[in-house]
Amino acid sequence: MRFLFFAFILLAFGDVLAQKRVRDYGIEIGVLSPGIHNAITDVQGVLVGHVTLIEGDKVRTGVTAVVPHDKNIFQDKVPGAIYIGNGFGKLAGFSQVEELGNIETPIILTNTLSVAQGLEGLIDYTLSFDKNKEVKSVNGVVGETNDGGLNDIQGRHVKKEHVVEAIRKAKSGKVEEGSVGAGTGTICFGFKGGIGTSSRVLPKELGGYTVGVLTQTNFGGVLQIDGVPVGEELGRYAYKNAIEGSVDGSCMMVVATDAPLDARNLKRLAKRAIMGLAKTGGIASNGSGDYVIAFSTNESIRVPYQSEPTKAYTYLNNDYMSPLFMATIEATEEAIINSLFAAKEVGNLRNGNEVKPLPIEKVLDTFRKYKKGDG
Repeated sequence: MRFLFFAFILLAFGDVLAQKRVRDYGIEIGVLSPGIHNAITDVQGVLVGHVTLIEGDKVRTGVTAVVPHDKNIFQDKVPGAIYIGNGFGKLAGFSQVEELGNIETPIILTNTLSVAQGLEGLIDYTLSFDKNKEVKSVNGVVGETNDGGLNDIQGRHVKKEHVVEAIRKAKSGKVEEGSVGAGTGTICFGFKGGIGTSSRVLPKELGGYTVGVLTQTNFGGVLQIDGVPVGEELGRYAYKNAIEGSVDGSCMMVVATDAPLDARNLKRLAKRAIMGLAKTGGIASNGSGDYVIAFSTNESIRVPYQSEPTKAYTYLNNDYMSPLFMATIEATEEAIINSLFAAKEVGNLRNGNEVKPLPIEKVLDTFRKYKKGDG
């Protein structure tokens, strides 16, 4: 059964249930199985940390850090790639990742006008290691979405200390979602957006690898959940009217895997995340920065700083990539939907208009209408 409609539970618990994830309502996206936490942290070694900034009625922003492993990343770089779905954005660090095919810092997500502080924090963090005292170049990777609707973005309230704090707080296990960290002030499909995550574990006969995705959602379109036209049914979709019709924003997607992939196949993996975005109804509008950052945590293919002239690596062949593609699409789709299900109201737009969380009960009614289960 793909959908379970528990009307009596909704009546009894209301707001508590509204903060659950999509699977907690019996809505299972895709056919592959999620990992134990259904999060990017199911990929061995990956850590996630948030710093959430909510002050008065103006500040609604923050920082989210995705850390590929808990060692000195500059000295033990991970293979990486970045794919640009639509380039209206300020992603820092792209050119060197594109050129060299590796990532040497944690990945920072924040707001559009705080990318510089993201870089400063990454530089401070990298130089804090004794082994990096002579380092004179740091390629920090910082992504962003524009939270200026709910947040006093020009105030630039994110400081480099917040970036370092998010990295230091990063941990494995369950990942906090919704209106936290870099998702504190975001809006998605006209509803409160935020941070979402999901994972997929391939069966042993398909390699047994894990793919995890974390998203920062701040974009528009016509919302679909597991193929059900939720946005259309709720009357909230792009171009419907001036308030609900905004499609510009951005979506940052971070894809991690333990599969031994080189930068070329990591970029191929990253491209599939855009398909997951499309399955939710996102349209990659003119003013949306839709970026995917992908990396592998597989220790056998890490790139040591100042390594020997040659080194032999064993990578997964092209013919075995398709299951990973599917896993990425499914995990991206579910991560975006989780960001909506977990998001909490943080206040009104700076123009006074309201931004409400996704109305879970109405979504469940829509699923019942479309006979996704036996409700």
